[in-house]
Amino acid sequence: MLAGILAVAAAVVAAPQSAAKPRGSEPVYDFAQAVRETAWVDIGLDGDGDGRSDRVAADIIRPKEPAAQGKKVPVIMDASPYYSCCGRGNESELKTYDSAGRPVGFPLYYDNFFVPRGYAVVLVDLAGTNKSRGCTDIGGPSDVNSARKVVDWLNGRANGFTTATGSTKTNASWSTGAVGMIGKSYDGTVANGVAATGVDGLKTIVPIGAISSWYDYYRSDGASLRQGSPAGLAQTVSQRNGGQNCGAANQKLTAGATSNGDYNAFWLDRDYVQSASKVKASVLASHGLGDLNVKTINFGQWWEALNVERKIWLTQAGHVDPFDYRRSAWVDTLHKWFDHYLLGVDNGIEKTPGASVEREPDVWVDQAAWPAGNAVTLRPASGGTPGVGTLGTIAGTGTASFTDSSGQTSNGWAARPTETASGRVLFSTGALAKDLQVSGTAKVTVTATPSTSTARLSAILVDYGPATIRNYTGPKEGIKNEMTQSCWGSSASGNDACYLNTSTDAVSVGLNIISRGWADLANYRSLSQESPLTPGQPYTVTFRLASTDHVVPQGHQLALIIGGTDGSFISGPSQYPKITVDLGKTSLALPVVGSGPSGVPAALPVAPVGIAPATVSGLERG
Repeated sequence: MLAGILAVAAAVVAAPQSAAKPRGSEPVYDFAQAVRETAWVDIGLDGDGDGRSDRVAADIIRPKEPAAQGKKVPVIMDASPYYSCCGRGNESELKTYDSAGRPVGFPLYYDNFFVPRGYAVVLVDLAGTNKSRGCTDIGGPSDVNSARKVVDWLNGRANGFTTATGSTKTNASWSTGAVGMIGKSYDGTVANGVAATGVDGLKTIVPIGAISSWYDYYRSDGASLRQGSPAGLAQTVSQRNGGQNCGAANQKLTAGATSNGDYNAFWLDRDYVQSASKVKASVLASHGLGDLNVKTINFGQWWEALNVERKIWLTQAGHVDPFDYRRSAWVDTLHKWFDHYLLGVDNGIEKTPGASVEREPDVWVDQAAWPAGNAVTLRPASGGTPGVGTLGTIAGTGTASFTDSSGQTSNGWAARPTETASGRVLFSTGALAKDLQVSGTAKVTVTATPSTSTARLSAILVDYGPATIRNYTGPKEGIKNEMTQSCWGSSASGNDACYLNTSTDAVSVGLNIISRGWADLANYRSLSQESPLTPGQPYTVTFRLASTDHVVPQGHQLALIIGGTDGSFISGPSQYPKITVDLGKTSLALPVVGSGPSGVPAALPVAPVGIAPATVSGLERG
């Protein structure tokens, strides 16, 4: 049965293209005879303090025939800390080796699909993980150099060795020097970081659910997110390394990631957005609009800072690879993308629409670009029920108050929109007269008076109305595994090209939280330094909400909720305050397509069926 599936998949992917279009790469090389080897590349750092420059292990699989014919091949690279601790992909694949230490099992399908088509695939262990020496530094110079130096080695600019500690050198004479980096989560984050160095030879990157600033993974405008810590993540990924002592390196991580949420030099070293102007590689990105792990602000700010050829896929799912929610279309797109940017095939992929967005489960639309919206200013105003008001273009007057406390959540705030709630205030557009597309990164400005010297603020945008959406807070964040498999490329002993099929996990809801944001009011002046708060004194702070692309349908209502500590996502203050919001000095900058929302008075649903927020893990989920 498996062989039959493989034959069908091979026939599909190898089908001849129309004579009107250039032919792309085809599976003409023998995967079973591919060269499998490891090079240890010197990264020029001594992260483990053993007095020797660290070397990272680059496991390589490449077709045998081109080298014998005097031909060179381009490289697809995935640099990861997860090859021995946590696994890659929906099935958590780990690297495997034979008794001589030669790589046999290469996680994911990249090798199976692309090696027969004339590519090398290089899987790099980040420093401090698996077979590499040194220590990981969670997005810092060690992580970035672990991959950048391999790009240099593939272009003849860095030293590679046949062993982790020996002196025998090896080169990549088989490489054209053209490299494309790909990866989900941490792996895609490293691709972003390497691209931000502007390294020569890196032609394209494919970041999937990737971080663009580690500050925005662990913090949010001064507030500390419940995401664990860099030192904790470092300890997890280095559990099965070569035995090197990374205690000192981890202490540096703890010292740098200060608990107060301020942006400092530690975070600047891990902020790739600040160096986006150096990026020369094209970008094919994918992110889940329901991703509560790597928050969508990470793709939004990165995307808007780039000035290169680029394309993005935005799914309703959470932290999920497009191979697992739109498999055939993704592999076809990826194939054309790499063929164009690494082999120079003129297949027109760069001329296709800049954004592909999932509007309903498995219903995709193309649009010219993301973001598609321009900001309009909406303002809250009081209504007939205390703490429940309107959201429109006319500034309100007066104030609205709520009392922060532990145990509150954004889902709880949204669940009873018609009622006064002690922990939040809510403002709605009324029933929309027409569809409203929100596309971009919203910002909220709040003038708040706290009753204590410490205060947190949270804001969410809620689409009220019945809908069917991907269950992005479900066990697999919008997908389900099936019992069947499909095969994507060639298989060899110990290296299978077949993967579980998936299907859509959808859910019917009465409300959908489409964007979230959090801030520490003490950072109202500067993200780099807290300012003391005086109880009873008003302060104005502006903070970002999660980037999105969502259509609020005609008849639905869009609401802005402002609260204190959203306990599902951020840590609370030392003293929980009562907060009074000045409505005349509070506003929402909402990126919309066309004109702003035009609503008519309508009652909010009394008790809509909601969707519970996912538990935020202390470990980044790869």
